[in-house]
Amino acid sequence: MASITVRGIDEELRKLLKESATREGLSLNAYLLKMIKESLGVEKRKRSRRYHDLDHLAGTWSEKDFKAFEEAVKDFERIDSEIW
Repeated sequence: MASITVRGIDEELRKLLKESATREGLSLNAYLLKMIKESLGVEKRKRSRRYHDLDHLAGTWSEKDFKAFEEAVKDFERIDSEIW
C-alpha cells in the first residue's frame, strides 16, 4: 500500500479531525481513509447523521436543575393579552 503525506494541516484542523475520529471510534488514519473513500464514491456514506453537540448533557439534570429551568422559562408560557 502507498503512503501519502498531507502538508498544511494547521493545529485547529488537526484537532477537529482527531475529535471526529474519536467520536466515530476510529484512528485518525482510518477516519481519513473513510472520508476520502466516501468523498470519491468508493464507499457509501451512512444515510443518517449523528450530532454530538449536546450528547454530554443528556441525562445530567437533577430534579433541582429541572425545577430551576422551569422557573426560568415560565414567562415564555404566559400569553400577553394586550398583544393578542
